[in-house]
Amino acid sequence: MTTILVTGATSGPGRPLVARLRAAGHDVRAFSRRPGDGHVVGDLRTGAGLAEALDGAQVVVHLATNRRADLRDTERLLAAARAAGVQHLVFLSIVGVDRIPYGYYVDKVATERAIAASGIPFTILRATQFHSFPGELLGMLGTRFFVRGLKIQPVGVEDVAVRLEELATGAPAGRVADLGGPEILDATDILRRLQAAGRAPKRVLSLRLPGRTFAAFAAGHHLAGLPGAGTQTFDAWLASGAAK
Repeated sequence: MTTILVTGATSGPGRPLVARLRAAGHDVRAFSRRPGDGHVVGDLRTGAGLAEALDGAQVVVHLATNRRADLRDTERLLAAARAAGVQHLVFLSIVGVDRIPYGYYVDKVATERAIAASGIPFTILRATQFHSFPGELLGMLGTRFFVRGLKIQPVGVEDVAVRLEELATGAPAGRVADLGGPEILDATDILRRLQAAGRAPKRVLSLRLPGRTFAAFAAGHHLAGLPGAGTQTFDAWLASGAAK
């Protein structure tokens, strides 16, 4: 049995990963700011609770993300993990972070480099956007706007959890092959599917964004290519009624 600390354990692929690891007999600590079943309470933003959460842990799966401070939060985690003698750190990143000049992605690349330089044996998995990403994009741009000229290769959080389980229970492997979903879809097509499922407004104005960041997305730098290792299609995700 391996003792594994999972950050970001209550959302995205974290929840199914914790369930899979526990079903396989591992001692899993879900690091969270809120108390709950199997939770270890702490906060990456301050470092509170990290030493206690890492005491005796052999593996850390780092899924928590902070769009303003991923690097700083991860540096706190790395310092505490080194002190605790962690033997393997698995980090979930995003496909294309090193080729797209978006602030959040730039911070992700810096985080990857900090992990590689930490002295802790590590594995880094980059995945494409989750199925919920297009809906989140609508929310960010305003519910009446959407981006055209964009391809998306959405991947299911369960598929990501399956791969993370393999990596967390295996040997450190550095950066491994990118993980993408089973299909590459046009953003306009995705919008129609969201509308048909009642998950987007019926009238949405599409727009094309200027600048280097959108040009990098339009060039497909965020895509893993086909065939993707993920199995859940966008329609299957919609039919499941899942929010993530």
